[in-house]
Amino acid sequence: MSHEALHESYVVQAHNFASAGEVSASIKRLLRHIGIDFGVIRRVSIAAYEVELNLVIHSRGGRIDLEIIPPIEIGGETGWLHLTSTDVGPGIRDVDLAMQEGWSTATDDVRDLGFGAGMGLPNMRRNADSFEITSEYGVGTTIKMGFKIQ
Repeated sequence: MSHEALHESYVVQAHNFASAGEVSASIKRLLRHIGIDFGVIRRVSIAAYEVELNLVIHSRGGRIDLEIIPPIEIGGETGWLHLTSTDVGPGIRDVDLAMQEGWSTATDDVRDLGFGAGMGLPNMRRNADSFEITSEYGVGTTIKMGFKIQ
């Protein structure tokens, strides 16, 4: 793994199901290339895919920012990988409800495509070492996830 911090940003278009999953696949390839542990890659890939799909399904578009801070940069044995998703509306009315497995506001059309099972946010929280969500209804949502790396 490189000893320099890394920053990447990816744009995700709303309702573009044809490209859904491309950002998370790009992140996975990058993490493999720089030598991140496979177990970390697996957890990051799951969380990145879920957050990307949430942007496609529920938002009016947004972006995913990736930041990798190696251990040497922070003076310790453990570095961090951060994924931050920021979208443009519509926001989440009830974050606590949205965090419940199986709860979803996906439309029938989205469900017919095989998405919208209500597992996205719970899967993100389950795979991340740190998880924070802030949302303002009518404005947008920010999800910050952290993953420990060696």
